[in-house]
Amino acid sequence: MTTTAGTRPPARRWTAGHTVVALCFAAVFISYIDRTNISVASIAMKDQFGWDETTKGFVLSSFFIGYLVLQVVSGTLANRYGGKVVLGAAVVWWSIFTMLTPPAASISLGVLIAARIALGLGEAAVFPASINMMGRWVPPAARSRAVALFTSGLSLGTLFSLPITGWLVRAYGWPVPFYLFGVVGLGWAVVWFARVGSGRSPDVEPELPPTERAIPWRRLLAAPAVWAIIVAHFCNNWGLYVLLAWLPSYFKSTFGVGIADAGLLSAAPWLVSFLMANVGGVLADRMIASGRSVTFTRKTVQGIGFVGPAIFLLLLGQAGSVTAGLLLMCGATGTAAFSFAGFAVNSFDVAPRYADVIWGISNTFATVPGIIGVAITGWLVDRTGGYTAPFVATAGLLLFAAVVFQVLGSGEKQVG
Repeated sequence: MTTTAGTRPPARRWTAGHTVVALCFAAVFISYIDRTNISVASIAMKDQFGWDETTKGFVLSSFFIGYLVLQVVSGTLANRYGGKVVLGAAVVWWSIFTMLTPPAASISLGVLIAARIALGLGEAAVFPASINMMGRWVPPAARSRAVALFTSGLSLGTLFSLPITGWLVRAYGWPVPFYLFGVVGLGWAVVWFARVGSGRSPDVEPELPPTERAIPWRRLLAAPAVWAIIVAHFCNNWGLYVLLAWLPSYFKSTFGVGIADAGLLSAAPWLVSFLMANVGGVLADRMIASGRSVTFTRKTVQGIGFVGPAIFLLLLGQAGSVTAGLLLMCGATGTAAFSFAGFAVNSFDVAPRYADVIWGISNTFATVPGIIGVAITGWLVDRTGGYTAPFVATAGLLLFAAVVFQVLGSGEKQVG
């Protein structure tokens, strides 16, 4: 359709692809309010049940056992059957187990840990299935900002969860956030199945027929660029999960703030993360559109995403006030958010037909820090009496990952 001189082109309309991105963002948001509310609630649970910091660390990390187990399975199922059913069923599952957390805790520590593992089994699908939906509904020129947007739901979910959980715990008791947030997830599922189709946008590459969808596991695992993503994902998530689990406790124990204030202070770094993630996504797409190579773009934004937070974490040991600690944490999370336009979208560059599978593979490795990193942090805090040691270790891992990604990373297609 043409336009005559002096008339404006039609305004860009809201498409089915926009709906998919928005709902995937909402799914990630819900997944993070459901997994992080225990970071604040556990402060009250620790007092009620008589846990030490190591026990609390095991409770916080148990989620990741279930989360690890189904990563590759979720990516494979999404690749084979599409992300709509996989993601919808997953949200229903984990919402139910969110609501079952308080009764599980009242029975025994073992039952609570089992419920947290079950929650992790459901949440394992959120990113692989959402990546599959990005491949179906978002054209390549917009994928950096689309992936950065939906993954930044984790920052906004954390931003919402920490202060709201703190307020709910103080006003109504620690079980209430689990019941409320679980209901939100069930409401999302109703909208998802009603509004999202099972097809794909005409602006993206057509799918292979079912008989040709065998996943080339050997070729994927032999590609150096895939291993760059795996290493980047692992080290990024070490920092992410340590901060998600321990940030409220850091502010409470280091600066002596109350539970509600700890949740509120912990929210500010995730607001910065949300904003900077989307800045990074727009920047990456614009760099590519201006003629910069995809490889140069991914390495540049990922370099910011690793070196920046490493510097800020190393400086945290010198923070002498809650204000200094807060500003340094904001710097760490804000620069780390550039990773959402780096390794997080890089699987579409190196193997566009198997981006969901690569995410499942890399997030399997990247879930290990949720188990050992979170637990080791609790152990180090108990042994050293502070957070300097785990922050220094995290900074070292991020600098290591920065080197690996610069050497092995690529923006070129490795597997068709």
